Amino acid sequence: MPIIKSAKKRARQAKVREARNRITKKNMREAIKALREDAANGGKNAAQLFKKAQSTIDTAVKKNILHKNNGSRKKARLNAELKRLGFNPQGAKSAQPKAAAKPVAKKAAVKKVASKPKTTTAAKKAPAKKTAAKK
Repeated sequence: MPIIKSAKKRARQAKVREARNRITKKNMREAIKALREDAANGGKNAAQLFKKAQSTIDTAVKKNILHKNNGSRKKARLNAELKRLGFNPQGAKSAQPKAAAKPVAKKAAVKKVASKPKTTTAAKKAPAKKTAAKK
């Protein structure tokens, strides 16, 4: 047990933070589990559940419970898993075909002017000193 007053306070704070982190992790795992179960049973709410799972993962990353790369990896794997099962994880919005891109106007040709070769203005090295001959 801690003896110093500040160490006692740190122990109390750690206990509270541990409980808070545990709840966040639990919510994240439950959201992912619900998404996987829904996808296995037909995926009627897959888009909504995917959005909720992403949100809970982002929350865990924001609270430093997960590393940001770990959170990104979890989301990417969930997305790939749903696509493999034949669901569109992003919902109906991304299923719509994109409109044709507008043609880009051509820019006027710009003539290149031959530039003069750059001259180096670095100082030349001083000649090496001659050593005295030994007798």
